[in-house]
Amino acid sequence: MKALRVTALSPDLTGLALADMPKPERGRGEVLVRVRAASLNYPDLLMTRGEYQFKPPLPFVSGLEMAGEIVEADAASGFAPGDRVMGGAKTGAMAEYVALPGGALRPVPDGLSCAQAAAMGAAYHTAYVALVELGQLEAGQTVLVHGASGGVGLASCDLARAMGARVIAATHRADKREALAAIARPEAIILNAGRFREEVSELTGGRLCDLVFDPVGGDVFDESTRCVAFGGKLLVVGFVAGRIPEIAVNIPLIKGFSVVGVRAGEYARRFPERGERIAAAIDNLASEGAITPHIDRVLPLTAWREAFQAMERGEIVGKIVLEP
Repeated sequence: MKALRVTALSPDLTGLALADMPKPERGRGEVLVRVRAASLNYPDLLMTRGEYQFKPPLPFVSGLEMAGEIVEADAASGFAPGDRVMGGAKTGAMAEYVALPGGALRPVPDGLSCAQAAAMGAAYHTAYVALVELGQLEAGQTVLVHGASGGVGLASCDLARAMGARVIAATHRADKREALAAIARPEAIILNAGRFREEVSELTGGRLCDLVFDPVGGDVFDESTRCVAFGGKLLVVGFVAGRIPEIAVNIPLIKGFSVVGVRAGEYARRFPERGERIAAAIDNLASEGAITPHIDRVLPLTAWREAFQAMERGEIVGKIVLEP
């Protein structure tokens, strides 16, 4: 089978190549899936550099998540050949076949294509854990979403809007405002370069934001501490900007807000029953049409370099999906 294999860590993708590999044999408790679509996530890119918190041993097949059809399964798995499933692990999705435990998969929600299902999992899970589980989002609250054009940011806009929140989408790319307006449909879009607190204050009538979703870090985090309402939460999701910021604890003390770390995958691993409940809630919202993952482009697996480079350059809105 064809698979995108990482044989060396590198800053420029030179350690990646499309390789011919044996089709995996499923182990005990595993099912074999024919991959129809695999989505690209920022951690996939970081893992090629050795810059992600999880560092798989070399060599490994790239890809966090995918969707496809069951090829082989035991009855005890709860699946049968032909079932459409979505899910994944930390690696292995960007291949023609993958063997996974049955518990790592769930049925594709009604109405979703395999491409949409592959694009939904990690992004919407992160958004749900951050906004709903940890942020305790309520209808009518105001949410500021940084990195709004990325897969996780766009999912957060979509989920927050579906739950009745007022969404302010933030991006550092002025050329993405028109696309964000059409896709995310927020109440407002701001540029988060430099000082943006006054604009947020004006948009909220001086009340500021109940939740700030920040996968960017750096200067964006620094300015975001000025955008959180009293009793609000600043959700720390990642550091795409590169600089891991610091905060003097007198700031959240005086302003009465919480800084909350979000590790969505670890949250589900530590609290598996909550993880199952979150997955069911997301799938229900998708089946009802309340949320819909946005795909920037679908490419063949042979075009993996174009996909990774597009993510590096930050030129996508939503998710890129690779089809083996």
